[in-house]
Amino acid sequence: MSKVIDILKNSTSPFASFELVPPLKGSDSSKLFASIEPLLQFCPPFINVTCHRDEVEYCANEDGTYTRMVLSKRPSTIAIIASAMIKYNVEMVPHVICGGASRSKVESEIIDLNFLGIENVMALRGDAATGQRFFQPEPDGFAHASEMVEMIQNLNHGKYLDPTVRNGVATNICVGVAGYPEKHYEATNMESDIQNLRRKVDAGADYIITQMFFDNQCFYNFVAQCREAGITVPIIPGLKPISTIKQLELLPRSFHIDIPQPLVNELQKAKTKEAVYQVGIEWCEAQSRDLLAHGVPAIHYYTMAKTDNICKIVNSVF
Repeated sequence: MSKVIDILKNSTSPFASFELVPPLKGSDSSKLFASIEPLLQFCPPFINVTCHRDEVEYCANEDGTYTRMVLSKRPSTIAIIASAMIKYNVEMVPHVICGGASRSKVESEIIDLNFLGIENVMALRGDAATGQRFFQPEPDGFAHASEMVEMIQNLNHGKYLDPTVRNGVATNICVGVAGYPEKHYEATNMESDIQNLRRKVDAGADYIITQMFFDNQCFYNFVAQCREAGITVPIIPGLKPISTIKQLELLPRSFHIDIPQPLVNELQKAKTKEAVYQVGIEWCEAQSRDLLAHGVPAIHYYTMAKTDNICKIVNSVF
């Protein structure tokens, strides 16, 4: 297996990587494989798999009371990664989140992944729980991704949370973290957000993958600010093509990003669903070509479990 940071250092040309959303609980592995297989034609050096925290639901009882239930909506990341590894010879990068997990639970997940031979993770704080306005860590959890990164690096040096572990075996994990070209929505300003990112890098993050954006200048400004702040690790831009007109509202609301007016104008001129789909592809192709012309090491594509438009873009650009 290969670490993402080594892939980046040893690559002689830029490449495409991808991110998948796990299938919902109740599906079998065939749905996962169907989303992976179209991407294999591009020989991706790695594929990311997102992670979702458990959700709380209140189920009505016959007596009129309600029972609080904590439900997992998707199979575990470890199960998904293991099934993909068995079937395909491709590096899988699981997302590991702080949300809904204690420190010991996160440590156990990292140890399990290490036992599987996984050498890469994306360390993320994650979103607030459903119904919560702000992120709240578990009583013994991580409030920030930088704290998780520090713990993973401790494991890489054989230092476990349990102080009774002596001469612990060192893990061998490469850590990626998220960056936000348009600022994380909770950050006071861009400068403070860059400092938060610097803390993750100082804690041991090896590289950065950005949130999606639709204006490349936002990315170029972001990279310049990172370098001015002393962040030297590789920064991979993340892209997603718009595929439906509803995403003009959904994406800014869900991901706190801006959509440039020229793209809005083109989408609003499109008269059919197919035309909207094509506008999204062409805009993402233009973004990709411009990013490659500016020397990015790779482009990370968010598939949202749909790969047809992604395949068209990568075929056209790489």
